[in-house]
Amino acid sequence: MSKRQTESSGKARNIGIEVKAPKSECQDGKCPFHGTLPVRGIIVKGRVVSARATKSVVIEKNYFHWVQKYQRYERRHSRISAYNPECVAAKEGDFVTIAECRPLSKTKAFVVVEKGE
Repeated sequence: MSKRQTESSGKARNIGIEVKAPKSECQDGKCPFHGTLPVRGIIVKGRVVSARATKSVVIEKNYFHWVQKYQRYERRHSRISAYNPECVAAKEGDFVTIAECRPLSKTKAFVVVEKGE
């Protein structure tokens, strides 16, 4: 089956990672399920802290960092910009899973693949 047939058939394609496919469809070429965008590498879970930009979200990932001098952990966080396809449509406060993809813009190299936890 060619990529063109996969796009027009309406079914979500297998992206190679264990996530639930979205129930709604989209005509977005940058969607990993209904378009041609391949995913690879890092998979991160986090909370959406901003969804103001069109088709973009900012995810905050919390983690602990070991400080050798004090023999303790400290809390840290990082913010990652990700592409938000129309079929996923994550909003502020949602817990999402994002996957690494090719660079989509200057700051976005991740795409939201699953909403909820």
